[in-house]
Amino acid sequence: MLSRMNVSRPNRRALLTLLPVALLAACAPAAQQTQSPVSVATTVSGVSFYPAQTGLTWQYTPEGEPQGQAPYVLRVTGPTLFLNQPVTAYQLTGRGADQTWYRQVSDAGVKLLGFTKPGLTVTLNPAWTEAPAANTWRAGLTWSGRSQVQVVQGDKVVQEGAADYTYTVLEQRNVIVNGQPYQVWVVNRQIKGDLGALFPASQDYWFAPRVGDIRTPEALLLTARNFKGG
Repeated sequence: MLSRMNVSRPNRRALLTLLPVALLAACAPAAQQTQSPVSVATTVSGVSFYPAQTGLTWQYTPEGEPQGQAPYVLRVTGPTLFLNQPVTAYQLTGRGADQTWYRQVSDAGVKLLGFTKPGLTVTLNPAWTEAPAANTWRAGLTWSGRSQVQVVQGDKVVQEGAADYTYTVLEQRNVIVNGQPYQVWVVNRQIKGDLGALFPASQDYWFAPRVGDIRTPEALLLTARNFKGG
């Protein structure tokens, strides 16, 4: 069962805006301030299986929306420290959004430590397994786990509890998005827990190696990127 603190009505409204788009991450209480991303020059020509090179940029728009609308922009801002651990920061901006995820990324998989929005920090302990080892992808693959979740506003914990997650690789599929062909893995993510808008119960997304998310769990479609790969 999930333990949950009573949260004031203003705090609930803030929590409901945590996930306008995207992927998921975690951070530390105010006593452990996240450091600014280190400035590192990285050539984006050699993109890893799970793209993590500083400077990589993706643009997304909601599925079904007419072309020409302002995009959401996801950027790899670079290496930093989070919860005193080395991570790579991914920042999403656009249409009023401003959210940063903190991940440990390698061919061994992707671990999500937490995310931040202005004035809010969410931590996941242990880190959330977002993706498996690069050489293990196949239809039918599943992985799961349980993390303790803490939401901090200022220096006060406003919500905490546990979340159970399960990922299932449904199939590999060829798709065309905005005129570009991709071979993607279709993945379903299910989350159980009493944390409301932080973690929608069930979502599908499309992942392409060396490209990233073609369709995000929130039904955003890739419209542009600043690198070649996939």
